[in-house]
Order: sequence, then structure tokens, then C-alpha cells
Amino acid sequence: MYFPLMSSLKNVLNFQAGLGVLANMFLLFFYTAIILGNRPKPTDPISCQLTFIHIVMVLTGGDLWLTDVFESLNFENDFKCKATFYINRVMRGLSICITCLLSVFQAVTISPNTSLLAKFKYKLKKYVIYAFLFIWSFNLLFIGNRIFYVGAFTNTSETNQMKVTKYCSLFPMNYIIRALILTVTVFRDVLLVGVMLTTSAYMVIILFRHQRQCRHLHSISHPRVSPEKRATQTILLLVVFFVIMYWVDFIISSTSVLLRKYDPDILTVQKFVVNAYPTITPLVQISSDNRIINMLKNMQSVCHHIFKKGYFFSSF
Repeated sequence: MYFPLMSSLKNVLNFQAGLGVLANMFLLFFYTAIILGNRPKPTDPISCQLTFIHIVMVLTGGDLWLTDVFESLNFENDFKCKATFYINRVMRGLSICITCLLSVFQAVTISPNTSLLAKFKYKLKKYVIYAFLFIWSFNLLFIGNRIFYVGAFTNTSETNQMKVTKYCSLFPMNYIIRALILTVTVFRDVLLVGVMLTTSAYMVIILFRHQRQCRHLHSISHPRVSPEKRATQTILLLVVFFVIMYWVDFIISSTSVLLRKYDPDILTVQKFVVNAYPTITPLVQISSDNRIINMLKNMQSVCHHIFKKGYFFSSF
């Protein structure tokens, strides 16, 4: 029973990773075309960057495809472990930072002109560029020193190795360095999650006020949802889902660290949880963006027209 169960779980992970990569690649091409084209939305550059981060995050987070690539290129296990660990940790840090930035950006965008945030609306593009530079620099440098404490599992009886995947393990580090890394990581995550929850509450209040005002407009019999409101609802959904998945992953990771034991079942569940957000995010964005929905409808109409035309000519 154990081996068929593990095989089924691996198939689920492969399906989840494939779905996540394909959906994010579709969004990446879409946002890139929109940005290079005319009149992109203010949040499009942030969403485009988030989709790229999620593609790399899924590819490096499951030991599924990138591991096979490294093995086909005859890379050593130590290099494979350091590369996948570093890239995945950087992408996970960027994911929470960019998601927080997206939440703040949308909160400023929909803020009333009488609010304190209104003065930042016309400077958002410049601020976003500075934010990108700071976020990438911080995560690349902060995770850089941790690659010295991860490497290939030596399959020995040494107790100072903590096996974290099938081939990789964490080595012991100085108490001060470990405490410093843990403090900065927890401070960063708690701060960003707090900011996301605060901006989410702020956006909920604005949407509630807007909805209450619309009820007094008797001339509107069938009010339509504005693009700003739809985008805000989408970001709120993504933030809530991210926070839930983050705390589930935090509990699983903390349990593994306390036990200092490699458990394939726990690791499989953790991989599924970690990849849940980058897999669900593009699906939510695709289903809620009218531009994508209209584009898919137009493509469907064109394909249907071509099919009928081809069928018509084939009948002669």
C-alpha cells in the first residue's frame, strides 16, 4: 500500500507542477504582450513578475523536473542541491514580497482622492521600480549565505546532518548566524503578512463603502462590476489564500525542524502546499481578467470559424 500511495502522490505533484507551469507561462506571455503593447494596467508589471517567479518556484520546488535536467547534464549532487535550494528560497522570498507589493499597490490605486494615500497614486510607477530593485537585491543577498550550509546527503551515520530531501541535507551552523537568519526571516514574513492583512482590510472597507453608495443610485437597475472592483476582489482572494498556505507551510516546516527528521510523507505534503499558491494564482487571474476572457472567446470564435470553413471546403 505504501509504494502505490507514494506513486500516486508523486503523480499528483507532477500534475500540480505541470498545471502551474503552463498556466503561469500563459499569463507571462499575456502580460508581456500587454506591457509591450498599449495601455497596460498599473498592476500588470507586478503580475508579470509574479508569474515569472512562480514558474521558477514550481520548477525548483518539487525535485521533479530540474533534478532530472541536472542529472542528464551530469551535475554533481552538491551543486544540484545548492542551486535548487538557493533558487527556490530566493523565489519563495520574492513571492511573498511581490504579493505584498501587489496588495499595497492596489490599495493605493483604489484609495479615494481625499485619503492620505492619494498623493502616491501619480508616483506609483517610480516607486514600483525602486521597490523591485530593493526586493530583488535583498532576497538575492540574504539567501546567498545559506548555500554554504546545504549540500548533498553523504549517507553516513553522522547526526549533524538534517536530511531535507532525498539527496540534500542541511549542515549545522553557528548559533549566532542561525539566530540572526531566523530573526530576519521571521521579521520579514510577519511584517509582510501584516502589511497584506492591513491593506486587505483597507480594501474591504473601501469596497463596502462603494457598494453602499451604489445602493442609493436608483437609476442603475443592473449595476456592473467595475474593473477596479474586480481586480481588488481578485487580489484580496490571492492574499487570503497566500496567508493560509504560508501558515500551513510554516507549521509543517517548524515540525520538521523540531523533529530534525526526514519524513517523505511530510515532505510530499509540504511540496503540495508550497506549490498550491503559484498554481492557483494564475487560474484565479485568468478567470477574473476580462481581457483574458475576451481574448479566449475571440480565439474560440476564430477557431470555430476556421473549422467550419475547413469543413466546408473539405466537402467538395
